[in-house]
Amino acid sequence: MSVLRFLTAGESHGPTLLGVLEGIPAGLALSEQDINQELARRQRGYGRGGRMQIEKDGVRILSGVRWGQTLGSPIGIEVTNRDWENWQENMAIAAPEQNAKSVAVTRPRPGHADLAGMLKYRTGDARNILERASARETDMRVAVGAVARRLLAHFGIEIYSHVIRIGKVKAIQVPSDLRELRERAEASPVHCADVDASRKMMDSIDAVQVVGDSLGGVFQVVVHPVPAGLGSHVHWDRRLDGCLAQALMSVPAIKAVEIGLGREVAERHGSQVHDEIFFDQEGRERDDAFLWRDQRWLTAGGFYRRTNRAGGIEGGMTNGSPIVVQATMKPIPTLREPLFSVDIEDLRPTAAGVERSDVCAVPSAAVVGEAMVAWVVASAFMEKFGGDSLPEIAARYEEHLLSLCPQAEIQ
Repeated sequence: MSVLRFLTAGESHGPTLLGVLEGIPAGLALSEQDINQELARRQRGYGRGGRMQIEKDGVRILSGVRWGQTLGSPIGIEVTNRDWENWQENMAIAAPEQNAKSVAVTRPRPGHADLAGMLKYRTGDARNILERASARETDMRVAVGAVARRLLAHFGIEIYSHVIRIGKVKAIQVPSDLRELRERAEASPVHCADVDASRKMMDSIDAVQVVGDSLGGVFQVVVHPVPAGLGSHVHWDRRLDGCLAQALMSVPAIKAVEIGLGREVAERHGSQVHDEIFFDQEGRERDDAFLWRDQRWLTAGGFYRRTNRAGGIEGGMTNGSPIVVQATMKPIPTLREPLFSVDIEDLRPTAAGVERSDVCAVPSAAVVGEAMVAWVVASAFMEKFGGDSLPEIAARYEEHLLSLCPQAEIQ
């Protein structure tokens, strides 16, 4: 069982989304604003639909926090659906009256969970499926991930993301400095660090919107700095790259996950894939060093790589380089000009159903990806250094950092 775990509940047009987090240690500073700022990032992005104008999401912490600090008990959080008043009849908990207006959704959308869920749960109304399968659920994942980010940030670990492709437009001029990359991506309407590519991506979104179509793309998530030794090689379900892949693949519309070079390794020779190992004998400060109680330690105890083709993970474990993972998102399946489908009621050919949706949600998906990566890395961090309170964890973490540098003298 994972040291950290969470559950979410709620439907897209239901009254609220709920989340319960377990395993967050006591003593972590946490406020509703810490979570709300991540929810606001999820709602941004060129190509988003009309619902983003309705939902200005804000979280309410229900339990597990007192006087601005976590208690170590389960944390309960809620995000209210501001559009609920328009859906109270169609999404009511109680059975409707005979004359109540409730329209079943009987035209499943290609590419969505509609038909597969209807067949699985033996229902003739796709709304019973699409409400939970909706990407609206990821709002709570971002909220949960925000708590994990706070835990990692306490130990100096940061998480960035940026969009590297939308449709056929690919980012080329991407800064190598991670903080510059983050600043550029946050300033871009499509969350892309390449200014020229950002403009072309927006043009592509405009073009498909005119014809009632949608676009997918690729985003990358970077975690830095990461100490060596998170994850494990000894069991399949503890390998960190496998955990990251599963978490990102669970995000709606994600169809592929790559670590480091990803699929490109198939095209290269081994000498062009693996990262050579060096050692900083003098212990001088490097770009991948990080601050720990006024001491600078290398994330791998003096060992370092001049390349990071492995994406910071070897054998299911972090090697001290930044974690680099990217995910491919398919185009949104709800189209203003719908594809061909079949009406479940009479089995006649028809156009697929249409729900309020986005033209392109890749920038938003990147923020969701950050949240899922944050949760996985925080879980691995707690597995390695876990305790019931931050002081316990800090002591174990410091001991690990010192063990990476046995030649270092503590001042």
